[in-house]
Amino acid sequence: MSGIWGKNLELSLFGESHGDAIGITINGLTPGLEIDMDKVLVEMARRAPGSSELTTPRKEKDLPEILSGFLDGKTTGAPLTAIIRNTNTRSKDYSLLKDVMRPGQADYPGRMRYKGHNDHRGSGHFSGRITAPIVFAGAICKQWLEQKGVTIGSHIQSIGAIEDERFSDQTEVTLEQVEAFKNEQLPLFNEEKKQAIHDLIIEAKDEGDSVGGVVETFVLGIPAGYGNPFFDSVESTLAHLVFSVPAIKGIEFGTGFDITKLKGSEANDEYYYDENNEIKTRSNNNGGIIGGITYGMPIVFRSAVKPPASIKKKQQTINIKEGKNAELEVEGRHDPCIVPRVLPVLEAVTAIGLTDLMLGGS
Repeated sequence: MSGIWGKNLELSLFGESHGDAIGITINGLTPGLEIDMDKVLVEMARRAPGSSELTTPRKEKDLPEILSGFLDGKTTGAPLTAIIRNTNTRSKDYSLLKDVMRPGQADYPGRMRYKGHNDHRGSGHFSGRITAPIVFAGAICKQWLEQKGVTIGSHIQSIGAIEDERFSDQTEVTLEQVEAFKNEQLPLFNEEKKQAIHDLIIEAKDEGDSVGGVVETFVLGIPAGYGNPFFDSVESTLAHLVFSVPAIKGIEFGTGFDITKLKGSEANDEYYYDENNEIKTRSNNNGGIIGGITYGMPIVFRSAVKPPASIKKKQQTINIKEGKNAELEVEGRHDPCIVPRVLPVLEAVTAIGLTDLMLGGS
């Protein structure tokens, strides 16, 4: 399995959902970086399960244990390794699923890729639980970026067919608003949509089904000049990491696919000098990135999150051991919608990608 990523900032991810622990080793952090662990725990809590009726009832505190690379509240420059203990597993819920392949899950392709040796309990290394160490690493990168004046935020763009306003619809998004979103189970620009979204998720849960949605992520304060095209452009770096997050099925930057409906005169982001003699653009259709390089406007992208595949509704599948068709009703504890818990994960991978680029000066 591929568990290593990065050039200037190298991550090594390890563990399975129902193993003793999951964790990560981070190479390349600046020595002497003071880490506010309270801020780290806020990010961990945003992703953690069992926080409300909208998530799985599996409860995990997700408290990282730092084993190396950290002394007196600061990074030492050595590889920083942290683990997160798995304390609330019910592996018996997955005994049947060793042979009965769940539709929409990685059971069948994972079995074929690893010749049946992959850990099937709780989806093993394919589980969304493996994103907890990613959030830990991202929380550290966020603090490094904040020292550079860069802030990352996100909101729920949509759940099912219910749409929030877009970042581009806002006259201003403040740092205070970004912080406030962290305390919201359903962070939205238009809070009038909150009850409808809540009800839609609960309705799917009551039906034994699930729903997906879209997350919009934005980066404030990113200077012009970062990105290393072709292969390490800002889009390709972020897209690589975003698509590493389980359940992500699409990404678009700026106006995205709708830019195809515009003429060049409409799609182009025209430059001007503002009152502080800083270079800005009158629109941000390209989402802060042109030619794979930042141009000083906010980076904006949206990620499509599919409905959770483990549902209680009866589905048609196969029993691969018996070589027969089968029916399946998935038991256990599962999210009816993972969109709210994906927000901190997408912010984390954004922070990781930008830190890697900025550490390299590109």
